[in-house]
Amino acid sequence: MPLTLGVLIFIAIMWIPVALLFLGKGEAKGTGFVTGVVGVLVVVGALVEATPAFKQDVFGAGLLFAHGILYIVVSYALLNGLEDMRSVGNVSLTVAIISLVYFLVYALGTPLVPVSPYLALMCAGYTVLTVEVWLNAYGKFPAGALAWSLIVWAFVGLWIPAFSVLTTGKFPF
Repeated sequence: MPLTLGVLIFIAIMWIPVALLFLGKGEAKGTGFVTGVVGVLVVVGALVEATPAFKQDVFGAGLLFAHGILYIVVSYALLNGLEDMRSVGNVSLTVAIISLVYFLVYALGTPLVPVSPYLALMCAGYTVLTVEVWLNAYGKFPAGALAWSLIVWAFVGLWIPAFSVLTTGKFPF
């Protein structure tokens, strides 16, 4: 999990610039580049996380893989000036479904994965965010609202849990 915590910290390096872009601050190509770098690093982090030499957290790696691929797709769209974002939205919908499964597993627990209220909260937020991205890609959710969701969730779903576990050894609850 320590690697995952580091990954959570740097994912915000993409979320906040994308949010600011949606608020009319910044430009697509620079934001697309940082999104691509973060996406590749998230996928690399997932590969390392899934490797037996690093305690093999394949379950945790799965969520990182899904989001990392979404970030790479967003990067492609921004770097290439895609006007029709429905393909990005469709990937985001798929990631929303994956995030929902993670929410349910962390909320209910399984024989292999214990209940974790804060991880469940995080995954619920990721589910909402990725549904918002999907809806935005289809013109059904305003960019400004998505931007503020990304900013708020950078704190609640990325930085607070990562820094909490890194400095205290546990989630806020």
